[in-house]
Amino acid sequence: MEHIKKRKDFLAAARSSSLARPSLVLQVRDRGDEAPARLGFTTTKKLGVAVTRNRIRRRLRAAARAVLEPRALPGHDYVLIGRRATAEVSFRRLVGDLEKAVDKLARAAHMKQRGGGAEAPCPPHDNGRDAASEAKP
Repeated sequence: MEHIKKRKDFLAAARSSSLARPSLVLQVRDRGDEAPARLGFTTTKKLGVAVTRNRIRRRLRAAARAVLEPRALPGHDYVLIGRRATAEVSFRRLVGDLEKAVDKLARAAHMKQRGGGAEAPCPPHDNGRDAASEAKP
């Protein structure tokens, strides 16, 4: 995955879809091209000293590697914004929050693209599980 480096790209992502989770904020921007997906990180000085901010960035990079590399759509920019909880929450919870945010924003984009409304259902996402294991007796 390429990295976002220019301020104008971060600002464009800030004007697009975003979703806040307890441990992070995800912003997703459809650039409208077929170039590879790009990834950016933001950690402000409000989060603490440099050591803390660097730890937050390392954890966000690892979570993005686990979640976004297989799911990132071409032509999209993904910006992960660290929060104080990012440094303290378990890695499993961090990955779970990122997965939920990616899925929710993807569903919203799909509904918007299809025109919204109840007649345009989102295709099921199995998250690696089969339907039989989900069935309740």
